[in-house]
Amino acid sequence: MPVTPEQLLHTARQALAGFELTAQAALGEVTLVVAADSALSVFERLRDADGLQFDTLIDVCGVDYSTFGHSEWDTDGVTDEGFSRGRIDEAPDAEATAWPSRFAAVYHLLSVALNQRLRVRVHAPDDDFPMLPSVTTVWSAANWYEREAFDLYGIVFDGHPDLRRLLTDYGFVGHPFRKDFPLSGHVDMRYDPEKKRVIYEPTEVKARVLVPRVIRDDSRYPSGSGHA
Repeated sequence: MPVTPEQLLHTARQALAGFELTAQAALGEVTLVVAADSALSVFERLRDADGLQFDTLIDVCGVDYSTFGHSEWDTDGVTDEGFSRGRIDEAPDAEATAWPSRFAAVYHLLSVALNQRLRVRVHAPDDDFPMLPSVTTVWSAANWYEREAFDLYGIVFDGHPDLRRLLTDYGFVGHPFRKDFPLSGHVDMRYDPEKKRVIYEPTEVKARVLVPRVIRDDSRYPSGSGHA
């Protein structure tokens, strides 16, 4: 029978005493925020310590916090005539200032033996050149996960044995999951029958601001519960 989040939180804090970190249990889950310079040592402790035994890495995903808390979408007054009307930019709220840097990697861990899960977030110290230590020496399953985060977010994992793009094509410019990456991209790709190869050209797609799904009234549903 798995332990409660509060029990897991207590065990993790005891095992990681001396490390700089923050920990919380919320919504039935435990999350640790760990400093990048001590991340490898923390992960090794999480894997090996009694009561933790996180022997399996489920996932590693990148996050870009660049506009978190700075902009929202207002769908009440949006029409099909103006794409930019739905966006309202505001000063960051108190929660938005809690992130220590723009880029982070989030690790999801599983203990098969103890049937428990843990989330760990590590922020890259440098926004201009985000770098984190590779955890491939702790869990070999991190290999492709870290390549994906590098490809989509530009996070460099120091010590990775073969850090190459994984999902985008050869010659791709930029990192498509960054919030400042244009929806139209930077280049167009097509096959040139004369050169008999794929070529890249500057994109001719005009940039535009999209709106999210707009909720409108629908006579098929009670008032206030219309669907898009």
